[in-house]
Amino acid sequence: MIVIRRIVGNSMLPTLRPGSIVVGWRASAWSKLKVGDVVIIEHGGLEKIKRISQIKDQQIFLLGDNPSESKDSRDFGWLSEDAVRAILIWPRYT
Repeated sequence: MIVIRRIVGNSMLPTLRPGSIVVGWRASAWSKLKVGDVVIIEHGGLEKIKRISQIKDQQIFLLGDNPSESKDSRDFGWLSEDAVRAILIWPRYT
């Protein structure tokens, strides 16, 4: 399933600008996550777009590309891979 979202905020600058449209592919059990993937996650009742920095024991550590503007795993810690709702397929930045 295709997921389309609009970027809000500055956490992924300069890679993704506010107002940009992104397209993702719905993550599923067969989706293989890898370091460098930009993903849409659900956390705290909100969707967030971040880059996978580390993967360990089915847990992911996420970072925004703009550290001074990003609320990411440095704030909320490791998340289960189950938090991933989609993997960005366009634009593709890895």
